[in-house]
Amino acid sequence: MPRTGAGLTREKVLTSAVEMADVEGIETLSMRRLGARLGVEAMSLYRHVTGKDDLLDGMVDGVFAEIELPVDETGWRPALRRRAISTRAALARHPWAVGLLESRRSPGPATLRHHDAVLGTLRGAGFSVELAAHAYSVLDAYVYGFALQERSLPLDSARGTAELARSIMAGLSPGEYPHLVELAVQHVLQPGYDFGNEFGFGLDLVLDGLDRARSRPDRPA
Repeated sequence: MPRTGAGLTREKVLTSAVEMADVEGIETLSMRRLGARLGVEAMSLYRHVTGKDDLLDGMVDGVFAEIELPVDETGWRPALRRRAISTRAALARHPWAVGLLESRRSPGPATLRHHDAVLGTLRGAGFSVELAAHAYSVLDAYVYGFALQERSLPLDSARGTAELARSIMAGLSPGEYPHLVELAVQHVLQPGYDFGNEFGFGLDLVLDGLDRARSRPDRPA
C-alpha cells in the first residue's frame, strides 16, 4: 500500500524524477508514475512540487547545477571551453534535458547563476552586451546541437560505427557516392575514430570566431 509521504522532501522527489527520466525517458514521467516509484500516492508529491511544470523546473535546475561554472582565472576562452565540455557531459548523463534546458519560464537559482556567470565571463573579457548575447547563443546552439546529434546516432561505439559504415558501403555500386566512401575509408574506418572527438574541433572553431569578433575594432553593434 502506498505510503502517505512522511519523510519525503522536494530534493528526493526531484532526484527520483531525474533518475526515472534518465532511464526511461522524459515522456514516461508523470506524477502518478513518479509517486509509484517513490511508494506514495501522487497527491503526496504536491506537498513538494506544485505540478508537472514545477517538477520540470526543478529537474532542469538540477542539471544546470551539475555544469561547471566558468571561472575566468586563465582567460575567458579556456573557461568557456571547460563549461561547454561540462555541459556536453551533463547532457550525456541526462539526454532528456537536451531540449529542455532553455525552455523553462520559472528558472531556478542554479539556472540563473549559470547564465549570469557565463555572461559575466564574456563581459569581463570585453564582449559588448550585444556580442555577449550573440556569443552565448552560438555556443549553446553548438553544444546542444552536438549533444542532440550524438544522442540520435544509430550506434554508440567506434566498433559499431565502423561496422555500420562497412555495411552501408557493401551495398553500394563501385564509384557510387565516391565522397562518402572516401570519408568512410580515410576517416571513419581509421583506428581510434570516435565521432565524439569532433566536438572539440567544432568548439575551437566557434571560440576562434568569437575571439575574432571580440577583437575587431569595427565590429557591428
